[in-house]
Amino acid sequence: MSTGLIFGLTGLGVFVVGLCGALVLVDPLRRLLALKLCSVGAGFMLVVAAWKAPPEAPDPVPHALVITGIVVMISATAVALALIRRLHTLEHEHHD
Repeated sequence: MSTGLIFGLTGLGVFVVGLCGALVLVDPLRRLLALKLCSVGAGFMLVVAAWKAPPEAPDPVPHALVITGIVVMISATAVALALIRRLHTLEHEHHD
């Protein structure tokens, strides 16, 4: 079994675990973490797909997409955490 196949299956596994968590979990924070797992798994598979044998250079476009995806993921996580905190605050104000 080649290392590319092992890394590809690992990325696919991380993506599937995150997707199952996002579909099953009810808590917003846990669902957000599951979606982060999905994005990490997808990025991992994209990097594995760009890999080529050592004499050849890897394709730089998927690597640039993964780096851009990391930046977008961090920004989206920050916004989602702020929304989750605001919803939590509103729920506690409503119950009081």
